[in-house]
Amino acid sequence: MRLFSAKVPVIAAEVVKKLVADEDLEAENPAEVEKDVEGVLNEYLRLEREVLAKTKELMDARKLPPSEFSRVKKSVAEQKGFKTGDEVVDFLLDQLVESFLYSNSVDEVFASDLDLRRKMAPILKKHMALDEELDREVRARIKHVEEGTAAWDIEYQKALDVVRRGRGVK
Repeated sequence: MRLFSAKVPVIAAEVVKKLVADEDLEAENPAEVEKDVEGVLNEYLRLEREVLAKTKELMDARKLPPSEFSRVKKSVAEQKGFKTGDEVVDFLLDQLVESFLYSNSVDEVFASDLDLRRKMAPILKKHMALDEELDREVRARIKHVEEGTAAWDIEYQKALDVVRRGRGVK
């Protein structure tokens, strides 16, 4: 599952709307809670970029072939306590629940951590699954380029733009 920055405000709005409507959270200003959720998701994206940059740096320094990219990325992510792949949703859910408990924007949390996670998980998965479909289609289009190279980054972005336009997704 993959999180794209364009989805952050949409996910934040849906999460807060759902939790406030179900009276799991009480907030005088739900827009502020949305900003907290956006903050958590944007921090994840920042850490993801940091992991990718460190991975590329290590790949270059060790002169590793692009086929080692996934292994090195996983190692770098583990060192930073960062989750990738199938663990992303659980990691984000943990971070979001924690943010609600310490947020000045949330007046009261009425639901258990487990209930909050159960209600937020489908929202995250829905938006991240679409992006996963886009990612698969893009990767299929650029399978001739080796992942982890500068050329791959450029081709990925170009192909992603084409696929998004074709599906009418920004």
